[in-house]
Amino acid sequence: MKRQVLSILIVMVTGGMLFSCSSDQADEIGEAKMAVNMLGEARPIMLTQEQRQFANDNNGFTLRFLKTVNETDVSGKSFIYSPLSITYVLGMVNDAATGQTERELEQTLGFHEGGIQAVNDYCKNLIDNIPKVDKKVTLNIANAIFVNKHYRLKEQFQKDMQEYYDAQAETLDFSSPETLGHINGWCDDKTNGMIPTILDGVDPDMASYLLNAIYFKADWASKFDPKNTKTETFTTEKGSIDLPMMHQNVLINYKENDTYTAIMMPYGDDYWNMTVMLPKEGKTTDDVINYLAGTVYYKTEGDPESGYYVPYEVDLKLPRFETMSDTEDLARKDTDVPQESGLITLLKKMGIQLAFDSFCEEICNMCELPVYISMMRQKAKIKVNEEGSEAAAVTVAGAREESLGSDVRPNPKATFHANRPFVYVIREASSGVILFIGKFMGE
Repeated sequence: MKRQVLSILIVMVTGGMLFSCSSDQADEIGEAKMAVNMLGEARPIMLTQEQRQFANDNNGFTLRFLKTVNETDVSGKSFIYSPLSITYVLGMVNDAATGQTERELEQTLGFHEGGIQAVNDYCKNLIDNIPKVDKKVTLNIANAIFVNKHYRLKEQFQKDMQEYYDAQAETLDFSSPETLGHINGWCDDKTNGMIPTILDGVDPDMASYLLNAIYFKADWASKFDPKNTKTETFTTEKGSIDLPMMHQNVLINYKENDTYTAIMMPYGDDYWNMTVMLPKEGKTTDDVINYLAGTVYYKTEGDPESGYYVPYEVDLKLPRFETMSDTEDLARKDTDVPQESGLITLLKKMGIQLAFDSFCEEICNMCELPVYISMMRQKAKIKVNEEGSEAAAVTVAGAREESLGSDVRPNPKATFHANRPFVYVIREASSGVILFIGKFMGE
């Protein structure tokens, strides 16, 4: 008897605008003028003890993902990704999973077999409360489910998606050319145009498209002044290039260890920040990433294994830059399976196997028939300049079924000139949740 085949596509969109601008300064930074105070005190997100452990250990997944991407990407170019986007996609998949598949998903994501209910509660808490942390920051999280009119989601899965992910199912005709524009229009709207399309076409055999969008917009706590931006030398691994370097003198949280120096650049009221990690002389971004992947990272007070952040008056330079990444650029570089996507290859390396196994029937609570994840992809983009920073990421996963069975005292001073490759993360301070990770290599 011919096998029945049911297909479902899951799409996740993460978008953000992180606006940063420069502060009033003397014409020559470093002259006798008080540094702008970038220090602040965040109001905490109310997480349970279990959820705080989830946040910390999911950051462990984030940094292991950073290391895995860095080892896989041999291009030597900059990249930007959002592992939180992957977490939300796989969190939705986890809601429909059972047995060893569920255990692999939860362990790899840092949820330690906490169970579907605990994972859903955690995701819901972030959706509801992270946008409320800072009134100066605009953060919108939206989810949608577009269902093929010929298929149905299981009632409990549909209920869970609405209750925990605020995703209301909408039935569409997947054979209609208007459906592609409808879905891509939602994506474009929720990412403020950063990701104008997520699908090149709608597969009429797919059962559903699930989408998640995160939009973030905020000013730097201390804005860069464009008149202080000058073209300067940036030393890459291949030689020297000229880049526009933003410049200001600022009071900011700073630390250093044997591997890197780091600053926390806050947005708004210091509830969100970008942490920039600059390798020490003789070290590389690989050393920084390997170090981070081996630490318990990002509690509110900083990295406990390498010392706390301390207020410093910093002579800060940071380049204007723009980076766009696609996990498909990593595909088929170290696998003998030609149809396997780059993101699936990465996640298999990290410990998720059965969710991608066509012979496994443990994602059985999404549709009438069990599904497996047959493709995944993430595209991401970030822009940083004097007037603002803008970031977005899109993750898509396709599931297919085969029925087989401030202080006025003097502060210490430091120079932080990011004129060579560096690593950065964007996170919410009180919970420590990391939204974006990136590496800037000058190209």
